[in-house]
Amino acid sequence: MAEPIYKIASAQDWAKARAAGFLAGTPVDLADGYIHFSTAGQLAETLEKHYRGQSGLVLATIDPDRLGADLRWEPSRGGQLFPHLYAHLPMSAVIAERELGARPDGGFDLPEIG
Repeated sequence: MAEPIYKIASAQDWAKARAAGFLAGTPVDLADGYIHFSTAGQLAETLEKHYRGQSGLVLATIDPDRLGADLRWEPSRGGQLFPHLYAHLPMSAVIAERELGARPDGGFDLPEIG
């Protein structure tokens, strides 16, 4: 298996995705036209930049090998290559998930990854 990638979503969006069997996208994904992911090395910065202080989040671990040709690695923040999915995220690609909420200082305690 390739290195996993990670998706952050609200618990509400994730519950809808679980019920449907796929994630069509979070509001920012739908606005941008693709589903945003982060690698293990990008995750802390993504959380700090876009989710600081939020609770009620889900962190999903995704097997990129299960996403096929619709997964593309494209330059984004600081020229880093980020994984973007130009299709729905099937729940069959999710290999783990956990609730994620900010600490009182607004930061996050990440699981052991990478």
